[in-house]
Amino acid sequence: MSAAFVDRQQVGRRFSRAAASYPQGDFFAREVDRRMQERLDYVKLEPGRILDLGCSRGGSFAGLTARYPQAELLGLDLAPAMLAQDQAPAGWLRRLGLAKSAGPQRLAADAAKLPLKTRSTALVWSNLLLHWLDDPLPVLAEAHRVLEVGGLLMFSTLGPDSLKELRTAFADGYAHTQRFIDMHDLGDMLVGCGFADPVMDMEVITLTYADLDAMFADLRAAGSGCAMVARRHGLSGRRAWAAARAAYEGLRRDGKLPATFEVVYGHAWKAEAKQTADGRAIVRFDTPRQK
Repeated sequence: MSAAFVDRQQVGRRFSRAAASYPQGDFFAREVDRRMQERLDYVKLEPGRILDLGCSRGGSFAGLTARYPQAELLGLDLAPAMLAQDQAPAGWLRRLGLAKSAGPQRLAADAAKLPLKTRSTALVWSNLLLHWLDDPLPVLAEAHRVLEVGGLLMFSTLGPDSLKELRTAFADGYAHTQRFIDMHDLGDMLVGCGFADPVMDMEVITLTYADLDAMFADLRAAGSGCAMVARRHGLSGRRAWAAARAAYEGLRRDGKLPATFEVVYGHAWKAEAKQTADGRAIVRFDTPRQK
């Protein structure tokens, strides 16, 4: 068994600690969610059930429920503390006329081991989850399994140029950001899982800050500190911090410090299987219609 890159327990701890204050730092996730929701304008889909993978406090619930008011909505997250905070409570959605009486369901579970039946979901939605995983492939495979034929997977994640300034500033051999996977590799994973017609695209969003402490405050509020196994597990020394700050200051432009995020978007459909799990081809015969 290969060694893990991502400290899964640390991911859970960071998001659990950030749960109560998450609205102070999730502005970036909400903006990416808004842009993902716009992409649904071009999709013809009437889902009976929607699964939101990595739903955190339910920030995507209102938009998805407004678009698909008849769909059952299930939010899944690794951190129970996030689910308990309930950013989109059922009562609030009902008052807006956006939810059934039961409202969205919430479940604390592992995205790589979904407690759902095969072919039980029409839309799997995932906003900024995949870069927190040691390997996205099992999660994509599970998404494919639970989708019904004709169902859609739509996700966003961060690409390799994300927080490149931070990695450059800390030249100490430790990981200071997550490991971000190239969108072409993600596209290959989708095909390998059996998805049809994957579409991948990306855009660069650059946030600017007055100082480095403000950027770190936003990352902490969003639970977005580094959770890699290769991160520094103790405190950095004063000399290392001073060197990193000086290096980052060298990137200041027009009085602001940049923080680059490469946002990767992907979607793919589940087509009818062409072969069985053991590799045998599936051949279908249509019987002649009676005249």
